[in-house]
Parts: sequence; structure tokens; C-alpha cells
Amino acid sequence: MFELLMSADMMVPDPDAMTEKLVDKLGIFKHERWRQAFDHHPYIAHFLRVHKSLAVSPTRVEPQWHLDKPNLGDPLFHDFLESLKEFQGRHRPMITHSIVLATHGHKFDALVEKLMRRRLPFRMAQRTDDMPFDRLWLGATPEQPYYQPSVDGGLCIEIMPMEPLQMPPETFAEPAPQAKDPKPGDMIRVTARGFLVRDLDDTLRRCSSNLDWEPSGPVQTLHGEGYRRARMGFTLANSATLDIIEASRWDGDAGLYLNSWGPGPYYIRIGVHGLAAKADDLRARGTKFQWIESSEAVGGKSLIRIDPKELDGQLFEFEEC
Repeated sequence: MFELLMSADMMVPDPDAMTEKLVDKLGIFKHERWRQAFDHHPYIAHFLRVHKSLAVSPTRVEPQWHLDKPNLGDPLFHDFLESLKEFQGRHRPMITHSIVLATHGHKFDALVEKLMRRRLPFRMAQRTDDMPFDRLWLGATPEQPYYQPSVDGGLCIEIMPMEPLQMPPETFAEPAPQAKDPKPGDMIRVTARGFLVRDLDDTLRRCSSNLDWEPSGPVQTLHGEGYRRARMGFTLANSATLDIIEASRWDGDAGLYLNSWGPGPYYIRIGVHGLAAKADDLRARGTKFQWIESSEAVGGKSLIRIDPKELDGQLFEFEEC
């Protein structure tokens, strides 16, 4: 249905400072051309990479924030954004501005027609000189620009066509492009974005009936992790998955987080070439982390979980890729 999870985003008060932390603490790549800011769309966003090739790692890491200035390009977005903050909880350490899904233009057109036929609420931003392409948010309308989860079950989804992303042609090659001669500890790609929900079955029903979007496999019950997980895949094999998670017990990590902060974005997981070498790199950077010898979340393999205090509450993990 969708080609790509465009980014693993985070709304943070100072995206420039968070970018420096991600570079210093994790070794993520930045570039001045990957920083986006417009006068008529008052926000700052960095589209960071864990690997320099977008074909190898098309899902980016996106610290961003919307400024308290008139939004001439999309005057309705301020109200919508405030409703998202209310929905997720203003004190939640991890908040999304949207889970951005990208699809080819003809699929995008067909989806919009389907939403109209089904009389489902959505809102589109006007095209501007800065952003001369379509962007669509589920669960709101121009006359009521306040998010409600009836369409996507609380996933806060934004959809856009692939074409404006200007991905390199090799992104779409089959088999999917692989990193060339990676060194031990090199990051390869963002592999997964976790998202906590209260009722996984309800969220999946809404994605199925409203968007015709299905999990890439059966729902998994991970007893050791204390949650049920549905993995939403994409046609680009190198895209990160969207892992939709429902806690099955209160005292697991997911259950404690859900019952402390509520549903919403959870981990950003990055695949590396040589997990032990990445652990050495993190130690050299002075980055605190937990080495989990065997995690059911990654098929019983080892997992690195960064101490969220290192990144102002954002939860990053590393797995062997």
C-alpha cells in the first residue's frame, strides 16, 4: 500500500541542539542541506541519516519543531498541531508531529478518492512555492482541524506522494541496495519505529477498513517483552517498519511506559554492522546504554538500548543488521 516510512520523527523544543546530540551521542550524520526551514512554513526540521546513502537507508531521523509564528503557507496547521499535543499528552517525552507515509503519486490519488468515497475525515495543506506538492493528514478536516483517531486508530498519520522526496533511482532497485564494505560498528539503516497503542486490534481494524493497509505478517505475542506487535511493512525493503505495539502486562518496559505516559511514539531502532563494535563506539562517545544479551524483540539476538536521559527522553535502540 505504502512505499516508505519517510522518517522517524520527534518534536523537540530545540531541533538544532537535538541534532548535535544525535551526532555526538550516536554518530548519526548531519548536513546543512538536510536542515529545512521556510519563512511561510514556520518550522525547523533536520532530515538526518544513519547511512549516507538514501537508497540503503531511506527512512531518516527527524528532530523538528514548529515555531510560534504566523503560518502563511498552512494557517490551519497550528490548531491541528495543538490538538496532536493534547491527544498525545503535553508532558509525554516523545511526541510526533505525524507518522509520515509516502506512496507513489497514482496510489496517492487513488487513496484520496477512496477517503472521499468513504466520507472519512482528512485535511490537505495548500500547495505553496516552498512546498508545491500535496500533504494529507488523517482524522481532521479544514472546518474542524483537530485530530481525532477514528481513521487511523491513533497513529497520527500524514501521507504524501513519493515524487517530491526525489529519492535516487537505485532506491527502487530489486533486490534492495546494500551497504558497500561496511566497517564494524557502521550504522546501516533505520529498521523500525515503535508506536504504542491502547487497543492493537482496534487500530488494525481501522487501518484495514479505512486505508486497506494490513500488517506484513501475523500479530506476534512477545511474552518476554510483555507486548503484542503488528509490523506494518512497506514496498521498499529498506524502509523502516512501523511496529504497532499493545502492552500485555503492566510491569514490562512497554507497559510501564504506556501507563506512565500514554500511547504514542516509542523506540527508533537502527541496524548496525557489528553490534559489539557499535557498543565500543558508544563507550568512546561517553553514551550510556544497556546491553541486552537476548531480546525477543529482535528474534532472540542482542540489543543495545540507549539510556533515554542521554537524548532528552528519546528512546533509541541498535540491533545487528
